[in-house]
Order: sequence, then structure tokens, then C-alpha cells
Amino acid sequence: MLENELNRGKVVNPREIPGNVITMNSEVSLQDLDDNEEIVYRLVFPAEADAERGWISVLAPIGTALLGYKEGDVIEWKVPSGVVKLKVTKIVYQPEAAGDYHL
Repeated sequence: MLENELNRGKVVNPREIPGNVITMNSEVSLQDLDDNEEIVYRLVFPAEADAERGWISVLAPIGTALLGYKEGDVIEWKVPSGVVKLKVTKIVYQPEAAGDYHL
């Protein structure tokens, strides 16, 4: 799965990233399509992960899956009990769109 995710990625200059794409340190609102629950996550590096704050590591399976998706996309995420379908409803914060470039 990780290899598939890595193959889907491409390197882009931070100033050229559209504001509706999930990048590192983005805060996103997701809707679970099975129960309509709304979840907000911030995608962070492993040392910053804090489940209570909704900060998930990019190395967690869902963290890896989120990178590169856009508002409106549906993410299918395999879990032991089946497949969870999450819709990206809003990108609350994206560093590049806010001009917070970390080169």
C-alpha cells in the first residue's frame, strides 16, 4: 500500500500547490460516509502527533492516505473491519495557501 501511495505522489514547488490539496500541516475536515460523522485532522510529522488534538502522523496509514487529496475527494481506507470511506469536505488550513512556506 505504501508503495502505491508513493507512486501516486509528485514533487511540486510549494508556491505552485493549489489551495485545495492536502499537504503536510494541513488541517482538514472529513465526513465519514457511513455514519455522517465529521472529523477534523491536522496532518503532522510523527514527533508532533497527538490523537487528543486530532493531529495525526503522516506515517499513520490514514495520514499517508490523506496526502495529495483535494476538497470533494473520497478516500477509501482499508481497516480490519472493512473499508472506511471519508469525504474531504473542507481544507480548514493549508500552509501553502496561507503563505507559510517551509522550503
